[in-house]
Amino acid sequence: MTLASAASRISPDALLRVSIGVAVVTIVLKTLAWWLTNSVGLLSDAMESLVNLASATFALVMVRIAMRPADEDHPYGHHKAEYFSSGFEGMMIFLAAAGILWTAVERLLHPGELEQLGIGLALSVLSSVLNGTLAWAMLQSARQHRSIAVEGDARHLITDVWTSAGVVVGVALVAITGWQWLDPAVAIGVAVNILREGVQLMWRSTEGLMDRALEPEVLAEIDRTLAQFRHPTIRFDHISSRRSGKRRFVDLHMHMPAAWTLGRAAALRASVEQALMSAVPGLRATIQLLPSDVEAHAQDEQDLI
Repeated sequence: MTLASAASRISPDALLRVSIGVAVVTIVLKTLAWWLTNSVGLLSDAMESLVNLASATFALVMVRIAMRPADEDHPYGHHKAEYFSSGFEGMMIFLAAAGILWTAVERLLHPGELEQLGIGLALSVLSSVLNGTLAWAMLQSARQHRSIAVEGDARHLITDVWTSAGVVVGVALVAITGWQWLDPAVAIGVAVNILREGVQLMWRSTEGLMDRALEPEVLAEIDRTLAQFRHPTIRFDHISSRRSGKRRFVDLHMHMPAAWTLGRAAALRASVEQALMSAVPGLRATIQLLPSDVEAHAQDEQDLI
């Protein structure tokens, strides 16, 4: 078993609990680095780690809600709860960016000397290694389990790693050149970078809540599966799809000879549904049976109002 496959087998719940622990450790490391160096660049890095902690905690709650089975009030399950995690993380990023910008502008107006840069930068690099390793494992798991909450947390951690790398380079340049203004300038760059990430997360959350169609490669797999059953007397049309968290849905019409018995038609429909669910993990197929000479409207004009 490869390392990637082993990582993909770890459940989202377990990885998010690990993420909370790593976030606490990195907050301690980065805060200590800021305290030793008096660098607002390193302070901004520590503030972003606070976002990691809040986001991982909220994502864990949402993942556990998403795992709840369908009930009377939620007949399609609770899978969309994960999208709230990405939205929350985006809002937390906006707050962190505002705090970083305030601190950076204050330092630009009142420059300060940096101290003990060697130890501070080493602590920052160590925290980046922890975040990078965790982000890699979370991306493997997110692909396997189709968890947007885990993917969102992983991508934010990757952004954090790049942020830390930029901060380390910026602080090192301050030590080399003596240009104190570089430190707050780097902090402003950090704020702008995580704002971009926050906008992307908010957009992904909104798109998920609006029921986007399935991915093109998944739709192609559905079409290949249906092709196995197509026949001069059997055809499929009015195919529509949507995503809801890790769940996938497809609705379609299946036309067949009017002379067929209900039992024969139902048996074929069951075979098609089973083939679709085997080909696409997490898919729920709803197939309406129609005689070959009957057409149905997939969408009523009232639905467009």
